[in-house]
Order: sequence, then structure tokens, then C-alpha cells
Amino acid sequence: MTSVGADDLRLRPVVRESTAVMIADQVRDAIERGDLRPGAQLGEAELARQLGVSRGPLREGLQRLTQEGLLLSIRNRGLFVIEMTPDRVRDMYTARQAVERAAAEQIHLADPHEAGTELLTIADTMQEMVDADDATGMGEADIAFHDLLVRLAGSPRLSRMHRTLLTETRMGIHALGPTYRGDDARVAEHREIAQSFVDRDPERTDRLLRLHMADAVTRLTHGRNE
Repeated sequence: MTSVGADDLRLRPVVRESTAVMIADQVRDAIERGDLRPGAQLGEAELARQLGVSRGPLREGLQRLTQEGLLLSIRNRGLFVIEMTPDRVRDMYTARQAVERAAAEQIHLADPHEAGTELLTIADTMQEMVDADDATGMGEADIAFHDLLVRLAGSPRLSRMHRTLLTETRMGIHALGPTYRGDDARVAEHREIAQSFVDRDPERTDRLLRLHMADAVTRLTHGRNE
């Protein structure tokens, strides 16, 4: 076996997090909050000024978000935040369904009872938000439920993919959200999914996730133009 010396490896010193990554995170957060609205054009000079960075790392950070699909580059016009049309919502939920069903499969191979218990706690929070007529709190608890579901799978790749999908989910709710209010039916859907983990029933979990995603698409796109 040939030994490879340190001088033979073209490795760079490990840094905690690059400036471009931090820029991408901040702009992604602004898109999630709705500070950068769907269809908004991004001005490099203004963003660089607000973030206190030079154009180089800014462009690298924005390129990351373009690759994720959150920004759209139009030649000779610039960068724009994507608009969540019904077609994009349907496509996003197709991807979410694939990621969350894969995550659920991994959970059932490990400790589904404990995972279900944690998810039931969030379902309780969702009910509290509905009772308080707190639509924003309900939406955040809904997102937290699905974020936790994927994180419990212990797959960094699934979590990375899911992060972008949840950003798009928030955008879809902001853009198409009047038909997607919090109610007892939504809480019941999440509670059933959580209980299926407690009951160690992977087939029911899979069926419930598919039905849940289909219902979300219907709520968000009902009566909307293509």
C-alpha cells in the first residue's frame, strides 16, 4: 500500500464557513421572511452595501441560490426571486414528497416511537396556535414539524435538499396562502402522521404523507391561474 504524505495532498485549510455561504444563508432567510418578494429583482450594489461585502463573494453566494432554484438569472436583465406559480408549487411538493417519504423510511428503520413522540409534541403546538387564531404561529409550527421529520432521519443530504424545499414552501404560502389557513383538519393530518411512527406502521406513514402532500397542493393551487 502506498502512503500519501501531507505534502502530496492539495488541501486547503479548513474554515468554519465561507463568506459566500453566509451571504446565501442571509439572502435565503430574507426570501423566507418575505423581505425579498417573489419576482423582486436583486440589485448587487444595494445588497453588497447592506451586507458589508464585496461583489465577488456576493455573486458567489447568489449563484448558490440560483443553483438551488430560489433565484432566476435572466440574461441582460439580472437576478430575480422566483415566483411561486401553481406549477412550481406542484413540482416543489413532488420533490418534498420524495424527500419526506425517504426520511420516514429511515426513521422506521431506527427509532420510530421516539420520533413520533417528538412529532406529536409539535402537533400539540399546532393545535395551540389554531386555538389562539395565530395563523403565523401555526404556519411556523407546520414547517417545524416537517423540518424535524427529515432531521430525525439522520441524513445530511436529505436535510440539505429539504431546506430549500421548505423555503419554497414558505414562499408558496405567502404567495398563494389565503386558501391555506390553519385549521383543525391540518392539525389532525399531522397528528396522524406522528402517531403512525409511534405505532411503528411504515405503510400508514407513507400513505398519510402522500395524502398530506396532495392536500397541500390542492389548498395552495385551488382556483389559481396557471
